[in-house]
Amino acid sequence: MQQKISFTPKYPRLVSPLRIGGITLRSRMCSAPMGFPYITETGLVTNEMTAFYELRAKGGAAIVTVSEAVTHPTGKSHGRLLSLYADGALQGLTDLARAIKRHGAAASIELNHGGMFSEMDIPGDSRDAEIVKYGPSELVLPDGKRVREMPNEMIDDIVASFVRGAALVKRAGFDIVMIHGGHGWLIEQFLSPAVNRRTDKYGGSPENRARLALEITTAVRAAVGRDFPIELRISGEERIEGGYGIKDAVEFAKLVEGNIDLLHVSAGFGEDGFADTHPSVFAPHGANVHLAAEIKRHVSVPVATVGGLNDPGEMERIIASGKADLVCMARALLADPELPRKVESNRADEIMRCLRCFTCHAERMLTQTRVCAVNPIIGRELEAGVSGPGYGRLEAPGGEKKRVLVAGGGPGGMTAALTAARRGHSVILCEKGHALGGALLSEAGIPFKSGVFDFIKTRERQMRLAGVDIRFGAEVTPEFVRRIAPDALIVAVGAEQIVPPIPGIQRENVIPASVLPERISELGRSAVVLGGGLVGCETAVFLAQRGIKTAVVEMGPRLAPDANPRHGPILLKLVSQLAEIHVNTRGTAVSERGLTAAEENGEGFLGEEFLIEADTVIVAAGMRPRRSIADALRSLAPETAFVGDCVAAKNIREAVFRGYHAALDL
Repeated sequence: MQQKISFTPKYPRLVSPLRIGGITLRSRMCSAPMGFPYITETGLVTNEMTAFYELRAKGGAAIVTVSEAVTHPTGKSHGRLLSLYADGALQGLTDLARAIKRHGAAASIELNHGGMFSEMDIPGDSRDAEIVKYGPSELVLPDGKRVREMPNEMIDDIVASFVRGAALVKRAGFDIVMIHGGHGWLIEQFLSPAVNRRTDKYGGSPENRARLALEITTAVRAAVGRDFPIELRISGEERIEGGYGIKDAVEFAKLVEGNIDLLHVSAGFGEDGFADTHPSVFAPHGANVHLAAEIKRHVSVPVATVGGLNDPGEMERIIASGKADLVCMARALLADPELPRKVESNRADEIMRCLRCFTCHAERMLTQTRVCAVNPIIGRELEAGVSGPGYGRLEAPGGEKKRVLVAGGGPGGMTAALTAARRGHSVILCEKGHALGGALLSEAGIPFKSGVFDFIKTRERQMRLAGVDIRFGAEVTPEFVRRIAPDALIVAVGAEQIVPPIPGIQRENVIPASVLPERISELGRSAVVLGGGLVGCETAVFLAQRGIKTAVVEMGPRLAPDANPRHGPILLKLVSQLAEIHVNTRGTAVSERGLTAAEENGEGFLGEEFLIEADTVIVAAGMRPRRSIADALRSLAPETAFVGDCVAAKNIREAVFRGYHAALDL
């Protein structure tokens, strides 16, 4: 009889239980509040929304927090949000709580009021006359909209609305209620000395500014009882002019801890604090952990931390060192909803880590949908069959087993190969080079883009586990396809660097951005980046952070027009601080001294040439699809699909999405 080997968790503290209030959590890994835009116009739960949150519960999160529920008609901040005062709210909330709980997760829901940022996404038109914003004090917002001081009678009504909302979600079967007291919303507005200028009992001293939070948490506690956990979310620092800092947050935490069971510590205030609340690719992972750690030193209730966390080793150390009792993740669980289960089963090397590219946030701004660059099922969980009645594997098994050949090992090709293999097909992936990643390899050596390397490494691991036959140094030619004779061919041959036809561009001091990681040793003490798109700007930041004097030359009127609206502003702010910028400027020649350039006058005419001295010229002028190679592979198999940059040079999200669906179409 074979001896059974005992299981020892690699991250024992991260998978250990924790008791809060009257419930015990299965682990220390939680799903932070994440909004989902597929809500009815009146603020009711939809089946798509239920499936979205259920996927995180199914993936093993100890708490799944639904975001964000509005308790009062004056409190809707933006978009479509859950309404706890809408007729018929109870039924959908009940189904949602049950869907979360049936997988062993605790169901939580975040209660909020936007205060002076209510209806923040309503454009400045005639409807402004119908909108009245209320905050702690009279003021005018940067967009010109006026905020009225909230009268005491309305404050009482809002406190009562939090009580009604908490009672409703408890009745619906939720296990925890989270009260949002951070990120610049109403409760933090009252806490903030920067915007609270009241002279009554709600203004002035720290105790008075904390009064609204204390009244809400006290009243909610009375309504839900002692054993029903209350979580309070706060910003450990506001990071705005005149705002409060960590010392003030500590004193507030000491005031309120008697009313709550869990303190969730984030950072930032309002839209200007977006990069504080959601640490970008340029910030270290766990950028806000120190705030939770400092507050935890002064309170007796458990403390949760949040902010760009996705590495199990780092999260284990946070718990082990006593900096926090729980780690909360949002974007990380979009990229891989199964992260907690993979940690529990010692499969951390299979975790698809978040790139912190802000595709998820940007797409919600642009199209009011929820997507993820590396996870193509986000936003379509119900359609994909990963949650809801009859849910199964992430990719449902196909019918006929086919022999599939994938040409190209970029993000689109890798995703297509993985998906096809998981559906039961026999898959060969051929990569002409000697490494997977395609266009992503140009970013793999940049420290703040380390998530790209993680993506490549994890995809390769996933493909090998799924049985994909990966072949390096194998170019897919028409002759090769005929020899393999696949049932289906997926063409993902990518794109090539555009090299502008200017004198000297072939000199040894010129490096294409696509091969920069391979030629780092050739960099001098100064560099000029020819091309100010997303790749060019990120390259400039990388060079400047290495201590290289850097300039950027862009022929268009602005930098990084291809960056998404969440990542772009953060990137541009950094570029402007670190590099010399030349827009509306063309490079005209390269010499040993650097790049000669000339400004355009707006009508296509160039002004007087000038020299930008540099040891190295980096070419980041964009990518061109390898259409001729792709076209040569047409009509060589019964089924053929084209994915990724060989169709149109775009981004990782488009490549992953198309690769996934090309495999589903087999």
